[in-house]
Order: sequence, then structure tokens, then C-alpha cells
Amino acid sequence: MTSEELSKLTRFFQRTFDNASLAVKARPRIADSAELYAGEEFLGVVTRIEDEGEISYDLSMSILDFDLEED
Repeated sequence: MTSEELSKLTRFFQRTFDNASLAVKARPRIADSAELYAGEEFLGVVTRIEDEGEISYDLSMSILDFDLEED
């Protein structure tokens, strides 16, 4: 993904989830996807999809069962 796409996606996630700590960062050696972080914590992978000239982005996020446990 281009640096412009990363910036646009970062602003989208920050605005959508009202969280300034969200950032989309490039993945080493992989051009069609990036990683979503909240501060230093990895949240998921954002994949760029191009189909019939239209571009969309897909967020894949895994949630581990122990992350769901309450204090």
C-alpha cells in the first residue's frame, strides 16, 4: 500500500473508533496489506482488494478467548 493509503486508513480508523492511538503501518515485504495497531498493540491486518477497477479494504482481526475474560 502507498503511504497515502496508510495515512487515509489511519485517519479513517481514528475517526470511526474515536481513538487517536490507532495507526495503520506498512508490512515488511508485503505490498497488498498493512497492520492496524492501537499504540504498540497489534490489532489486525488490513488487506487492499482491487476488483473490476474498484478498491476496498478488508480488516481481519482475531480475538483470543483470554482477551474476553473480565478482571
